[in-house]
Amino acid sequence: MTDLAAAYARCRELNARHGRTFFLATRMLSASQRPAVHALYGFARWADEIVDSGESADPAAELKLLDAQLADELTGRPTGHPVLAALADTAHRYSIDTSLFSDFLASMRMDLTVTSYPDFPALERYMHGSAAVIGLQLLPVFGTVVPRAEAEPSAAALGRAFQLTNFLRDVGEDLDRGRLYLPEDVLTAYGVDRELLVRCRRTGESDQRVRRVFRHLVAHTLAVYREAEVGVPMLKPVSRPCVRTALTLYRGILDEIAAADYQVLDRRVVVPNSRRLAVAVPGFARALVARVTGR
Repeated sequence: MTDLAAAYARCRELNARHGRTFFLATRMLSASQRPAVHALYGFARWADEIVDSGESADPAAELKLLDAQLADELTGRPTGHPVLAALADTAHRYSIDTSLFSDFLASMRMDLTVTSYPDFPALERYMHGSAAVIGLQLLPVFGTVVPRAEAEPSAAALGRAFQLTNFLRDVGEDLDRGRLYLPEDVLTAYGVDRELLVRCRRTGESDQRVRRVFRHLVAHTLAVYREAEVGVPMLKPVSRPCVRTALTLYRGILDEIAAADYQVLDRRVVVPNSRRLAVAVPGFARALVARVTGR
């Protein structure tokens, strides 16, 4: 096994361990596409672990070092880190705009100091780097049947939709870290503040005001999914089953939030395995047809 092959294998391991839904969807891609997706995931996961694992004594310094090492790797100066080696190879192979990686790290640095967002425009600025750029990084790997620029808004929307879903699913866990990714003006409109959310998290208490906030934000997120869905037919046929499956499964988390009557502060909802299989099996069939026929 070459060093580069080992690097990609390490990224695949990270994706399989931490990104269950996304990893399942990537299995529908062609064998030539999967390593690049694993590399992009591995880099994002590495940075996220620096910020959120609680194991770093100085996460700001680690992010700064990661930024410098990435610059070295992208300019042909190997750092010896397998994730960065795979990422640099992927970036060169697919001509990915490297400023997207810088934007991502900028949002990761925000997580070290910013603990709330006053409104959606402020949250959107954060999500550009933390989520929208992920969709834009993946787009060259997926390929398009239209000019890439035409598909970019939907690719960015898909990244935002996934992250908004995470925000809603993980509000309780984020509160435990001292962060809140729900826009404050939306909370205020429904008479909700951080103190109430923390109390509901601690006690499992149900509150109609909180449920109304979640209902509003689920509806907003579903609108972002509709924006993202427009871009699926713009992708190369071989990539559509993967993206469609990931979109459907992640959107299903919103259904589970609604099914729990929006009481998710003291629990983490998941899409049942039966539903995952019901979505994934047809997806694999479509992927196989696309590979065989090119349609």
